Amino acid sequence: MELRTAASPRDVKHYTTQRLREEFLIQNVFVPDEIRLVYSHIDRIITGSATPAEKELKLVAGQELRAEYFLQRREMGVINIGGPGCICVDGRTFEVAPREGMYIGMGKRDITFSSTDKENPAKFYINSAPAHTSYPTVLIKREGTPEEDVVIIKEENKVELGSLEQSNHRTICKYILPGQVESCQLEMGMTSLEPGSVWNTMPCHTHDRRMEVYLYFDMPEDAFVMHYMGEPQETRHIVMRNEEAVISPSWSIHAGSGSRNYTFIWGMVGENQDFDDMDGIRNEDIL
Repeated sequence: MELRTAASPRDVKHYTTQRLREEFLIQNVFVPDEIRLVYSHIDRIITGSATPAEKELKLVAGQELRAEYFLQRREMGVINIGGPGCICVDGRTFEVAPREGMYIGMGKRDITFSSTDKENPAKFYINSAPAHTSYPTVLIKREGTPEEDVVIIKEENKVELGSLEQSNHRTICKYILPGQVESCQLEMGMTSLEPGSVWNTMPCHTHDRRMEVYLYFDMPEDAFVMHYMGEPQETRHIVMRNEEAVISPSWSIHAGSGSRNYTFIWGMVGENQDFDDMDGIRNEDIL
């Protein structure tokens, strides 16, 4: 598990391009037959993946957590952006299809990941946050019929925003948030941009009470996203490629514009779970 420390906005405005990428960009997120994790001191989020191909992968705590098992004091959200796979939680196996997710509550001990087809492996994207209460573990589907331990994303949590004229026609699908799937701190969702749209958020905003991590994907090799961060009057950018993630501190804006449309997963951790708790920034105030 890689460790990343927190960063002051006063320091970040002096970073070189390389230093900015070292501190906030997460590359090589999905590596076959590996669990790769980054532990950030910013709200103690853990971001990473499990990419089982030839073998099953078991999640362990590692010495960085000083815990008996990974979710002893944590909760976790997972969204699969690869082929079909399975997540086994304390002996119960959940089949997780592409674009489906899971919330796994604090206290779950044994967690393993596997793929249904090694030629088309699952790519389980992971966000984990500290937790103080155990909430039910559930499989999260975009469509279907609710059943025991299976939650279907509500229609009010599939929000269409923007327009092609503004280059930001997109659909926000909220997987984990109050009233949908309960958690202590963690919120997760997926936003898909329509062809011809490239802006994921504009005007941009900050979250003073929580941080955010973005995973950009659904892009060909020659495509990229210009991810904008920093204080509104001290903006910086990071060039990002397919299946790369970026850490956004609570004091930083987070917006992106791509060379084509793309999809991204957002994960938020902090003391406030109100999705609309954000501080808007006017376009004319961004420098």
